[in-house]
Amino acid sequence: MSKRVVVTVVAGVVVVGLVVGVALFQPWRLWTDRTADEALLVPVATAPATSAASTASAVPTTTTPAGPVALASGPFRSLEHATTGSATLVRLPGGGHAVQFESLDTSDGPDLYVYLSDKPSDSPESAFGSGFTNLGKLRANRGDQVYEVPAGTALDAVRSVVIWCERFSAGFAVAPLEQP
Repeated sequence: MSKRVVVTVVAGVVVVGLVVGVALFQPWRLWTDRTADEALLVPVATAPATSAASTASAVPTTTTPAGPVALASGPFRSLEHATTGSATLVRLPGGGHAVQFESLDTSDGPDLYVYLSDKPSDSPESAFGSGFTNLGKLRANRGDQVYEVPAGTALDAVRSVVIWCERFSAGFAVAPLEQP
């Protein structure tokens, strides 16, 4: 094989590798942000904190409130990427449910999704790749946003909400959503 053919083949492999690498990793997302400014269903101040104290003092009510009700809430814990903000599980007046993110701030990334997980938020990152309900693509890596929970979702099994990168099977962040 001539030297020219070898150089051409190597150059071709390098170019293909770069194109595939750029498409897969999307490195420009290290410097980009997408911001959402959706109306929150319940004010952050009324969302209950998830803790042993709040679950022990919960008193069931016999009347159904007219508006959305916060059922569980907790701050995000960073996994692969530094993340702040909080998540709240909300019961809607018509009987449906949603999850709202308040003041989310995380890295932008390729192929990010929002999962409801049956794993507690203090589980190791690898646990969140199974036993979940997919709420759809993460709309933005910053700001306030609301995700509808599909009808029929077993909310008694929900323990946390996760921001998950499907492409690399990596968790960005997790927040507790355990109901009292």
